[in-house]
Amino acid sequence: MIFPGQSMPQVIVTRPEQDSASWLTQLQAAGLRAKSMPLLELTEILTPGQAAKTLDLLLQSQVVMFVSANSVRFLAKALEATPDWTNHFKHQARAWCTGPGTAAALLSCGIPQSQIDQPSPQASQLDSEALWDVVSTQVSAGMKALFVRGADETGNIAGRDWLAMQLEQRQVQVQAIAAYQRQVTRLVPQQLKLVQSWVDEGAIWLFSSSAALDGLVAQCPDVDWSKAKAVVTHPRIAQLATQLGWQQTSIASPGVPSLIASIKSLA
Repeated sequence: MIFPGQSMPQVIVTRPEQDSASWLTQLQAAGLRAKSMPLLELTEILTPGQAAKTLDLLLQSQVVMFVSANSVRFLAKALEATPDWTNHFKHQARAWCTGPGTAAALLSCGIPQSQIDQPSPQASQLDSEALWDVVSTQVSAGMKALFVRGADETGNIAGRDWLAMQLEQRQVQVQAIAAYQRQVTRLVPQQLKLVQSWVDEGAIWLFSSSAALDGLVAQCPDVDWSKAKAVVTHPRIAQLATQLGWQQTSIASPGVPSLIASIKSLA
């Protein structure tokens, strides 16, 4: 609770640099002292040959699941030499996603709104389960589905398998490709000192990725995380935070208004 004469605590946005600007702008416009400390770095991974194979898979698929806005952006960049790849969605394939940011990225690539499926705005969480409520009636045996994901630091395709398992149970042929690689940002000594000072000052950390949270804690073994505060975008991240020693967490939907309300509840 903020008492008269006190200022709001700092808010630390941990999203990758490519994604942090929008949140920072909106949080600062709401009067919050938001700063960015990207805890994940994203890089291109598809070679021209791999991009060509990916295009072949995409054109054979009736469903393409984009797990994030970055999966859209990095795939579009890899397929720059074939800008008409989105035509596949104008008459045949469906583009699936779990959030409005990914849907906006799909629209910006030229995929029609009518071909994009995402969870209902009234869904309690924007995740695979909420998407399945919308798309399960589209699915039939023999279909082909392509998941566009990111890879972890070892190059292995990362992400949850829940939705892929639902499709496979319906006898859908599922394949996955990694459009980018995700690595935990290696913090330098000055940043490690900032982490400690922010925790001591009661800063509120924003996490939209379990990997970012896990990577931060692993690099700061001497920090007493029981004093730290976090706003997270999914119950799975909140569960991880509890396991790692955080005692003050609030769960918000990815939308900025919900983030702001959760931040104020912890302040």
